[in-house]
Amino acid sequence: MVLLRILAPLLLSACVCASPGARSNVGRGVPKVPVQSYEVTHKTTGEPLPPLDTVYYFDQLIDHDDPTLGTFQQRYWVSAQYYQPGGPILLMSGGEGDATDLIGYLTNYTITGWLAEKLNGTVILMEHRFFGESNPYPDLSSESLRLLTLQQAIEDYEYFLTNVHLPMPGGDQVGPDKAPWVLFGGSYSGALASYTMYNKPGLFAAGYASSAVVESISDYWQYYDIIRQFMPQNCSADVEAVAAHVDKTFSLGNDTDIQSLKDTFGLGEVTHSTDFAWALAGILELWQELLITSGPNAPFYQFCDALEVKDGQVAGPDGWGLENALAAWGSYFKHGPYLQSTCGSLDSSTLGTCLNSYDPTVATYTNITVNNWFRSWRWLLCNEIGFWEGGAPEGTPSLISHLVTPEYFERECPYFFPEAFTSPPNSDLRTARTNERYGGWNVTIEHLIFANGRRDPWRDTTVAADGSTNLGSDLNPHLLGEGFHASDMSMLEGDADPSVRAVQLKALQYLSQWLSEWKPSA
Repeated sequence: MVLLRILAPLLLSACVCASPGARSNVGRGVPKVPVQSYEVTHKTTGEPLPPLDTVYYFDQLIDHDDPTLGTFQQRYWVSAQYYQPGGPILLMSGGEGDATDLIGYLTNYTITGWLAEKLNGTVILMEHRFFGESNPYPDLSSESLRLLTLQQAIEDYEYFLTNVHLPMPGGDQVGPDKAPWVLFGGSYSGALASYTMYNKPGLFAAGYASSAVVESISDYWQYYDIIRQFMPQNCSADVEAVAAHVDKTFSLGNDTDIQSLKDTFGLGEVTHSTDFAWALAGILELWQELLITSGPNAPFYQFCDALEVKDGQVAGPDGWGLENALAAWGSYFKHGPYLQSTCGSLDSSTLGTCLNSYDPTVATYTNITVNNWFRSWRWLLCNEIGFWEGGAPEGTPSLISHLVTPEYFERECPYFFPEAFTSPPNSDLRTARTNERYGGWNVTIEHLIFANGRRDPWRDTTVAADGSTNLGSDLNPHLLGEGFHASDMSMLEGDADPSVRAVQLKALQYLSQWLSEWKPSA
């Protein structure tokens, strides 16, 4: 593999993973951190403790507005290996996925475990309602999902804090009136940390929100624009050229031109122009998986290498141009791993079916079985937070075709949830309501740390958005490193980048001070 290229303003490095099928609207938030061993002992006494993957269950209210409906079992995990009496309880939100993927956040390879060790605290990982196995009802039908709201998730935290008896010595004496609790989250769960502390002032002694997408936006075209600014310049030039060519071909070309373009990418049987355009855009989401500690063989860079390395030569900052970009991208799609991992086949007919988003009878839309993170996530997107990623406004460089619009995604809400949506939602209205209720970009909360990375494609939904006038303070610090999405949640990322380590050390400094000042309720 030839090491890239002409780089954007910063030297980049990377990680893994394709989007789930053709229907991604990126989720699954924080970096996954592997667990070296589930067996643990107390750091001071050496006493063996329950393995980190021991599952505990909390009887959570099904509906906080109607407690008569009873409870469901909400999963959580605990590590008390660093705990000393009087230490804080650090609660990590499981966010939009099965929380077993995040058990690493009980260890000191992550910000939560590292801070617990420094502060003599206990770490709890709590699964989000309607994700993983924490389901109030046995399916993910629209009727069940009506209780998947931001406010219900916020109420879950309060009910948990005030009622849980933790499985550790003194675990029934660590309510929020007796011990300081610190709420952690990254990406969506980072926003949820902000929303919770805004909505429930005083419940948590402090909080840490990494890459927190606090501003709900219906048309989030900036997702790709941040990628454009920081990806290799030659690669961005050629991707922009292809996107513009797609727009021109579908607006001015004849049927033969359009079919020829689809065939170039092995997508000749993709019927709808918007599905074709989105199939090309989807590969750029690999940027979100980048870590500082990954290398040049990361999938995003493999894709750029395919476009920019020709006959052992690397293109200059303007790329090789449209003709080469079309041929190289087409070959990469026809023979590379991306479409294979997305659809399970490179067969043209299979791809046509896989990438078709206009058939409401397919399993993607109709499967209501539990532990389907994508369905639960899409419910939140359709109802409260938007985040539809489309092409940039006319006159702004765009990595993806203008055929991809918020309306392209909104029309799927009735496909997923026909009982709840008879027509596409008005995302502008819904996201405005969410921002008004929970503060959005303008939120100011004492003892809440916001941590962000410059290369995060979600940065413009955070308090670190370009042009933001909310600069934070020593009581509500805004910390910014050179990382990607939630890089600061991993201590290994701090090892690799001094700016990320500076964020982590500053967080320790703030939390140490605030927790030293905390007093139990009278």
